[in-house]
Amino acid sequence: MNSVQTRSAERALSGGTWLIVCGAMLYSILTVTPLMAAHTAEQWDWTAPILPLVVDAAVVIVVKLDDVLARLGGHGGRWPVVLRWMTGLMTLALNTADSALKKDLVGVAVHSVAPLLLIVTAETSLAYRRAIARAVTALEAEQQAERERREQAARERAAQARAEAREEREHAAMLAREQREHEAALAREQAEREERQRREEREARERAEAAERAERERREREREQREQERERAEREATARIARERAEREARERREHQEREERAERERAALLARGPANGKLPEDDARQIVAAAFSAGLSVRSAAELCGWSVGWVSTRYAEHRDPSADGASLAIASQ
Repeated sequence: MNSVQTRSAERALSGGTWLIVCGAMLYSILTVTPLMAAHTAEQWDWTAPILPLVVDAAVVIVVKLDDVLARLGGHGGRWPVVLRWMTGLMTLALNTADSALKKDLVGVAVHSVAPLLLIVTAETSLAYRRAIARAVTALEAEQQAERERREQAARERAAQARAEAREEREHAAMLAREQREHEAALAREQAEREERQRREEREARERAEAAERAERERREREREQREQERERAEREATARIARERAEREARERREHQEREERAERERAALLARGPANGKLPEDDARQIVAAAFSAGLSVRSAAELCGWSVGWVSTRYAEHRDPSADGASLAIASQ
């Protein structure tokens, strides 16, 4: 029997055992609950199913733990046996009590079937599991011994093969050593020829590199000379532009200064006229007002100089304070 058949037998045993246990539990609950309800206070009738459930739960625990211990090859001692028989006898007593009180022997026999079947099944399944565990252990030991024998034979064959391979390797190594020595002699001769050729090529390459380096250095010197000449030309051009810009700026400053001096003289001449005898022409009046505004004179003084009203002069002063108000005032101020 192989491991597949063993597992199939264990599944069949486990399934049958749990089927019997579940059937016995259901039959026990249906049988014992009316008995407990009849012997329980009326207000506690709802507790009647508790006792059969407790007893059946103990049966489930016993069957499950026996299954686990049997698989592990262990033994729980005498207390599991006591619990197993005690729960079985309790289940038997509870199932047959009602018929026994009524002196119904047929009922006692009928209701004892499920508990007795449960007790015998629990003991039988435990014995089966232990026997299967022993058989599996023996089968595994036999298989292990067979594997060890095969491994030993394989190791011996491998050792023999290694010895033969070692002899072949030694013979091949000797042939290869002789071949290598011959090839090494040929390689030394070839290496010497190649070394001479490489040395000649290296010398020729060094000469070519020296000539190329000299040519490159010559071109580099010429390029540096051209760069220096170009930089000198750029510096001269930059200096010339700077001189021209400086001369232009100096000329512009002189022209601006001359314009400022001329404007100052014109303003002084306008202000030196004194109070006007009458109302001057508007262009002359505007020039006088612009000069008075630049000189910081009051509106009244400007009005006396041009002969126009204070309101008109105030308007012109406002235009000078805000040049964007009138473009004509800008032209007068520039004059």
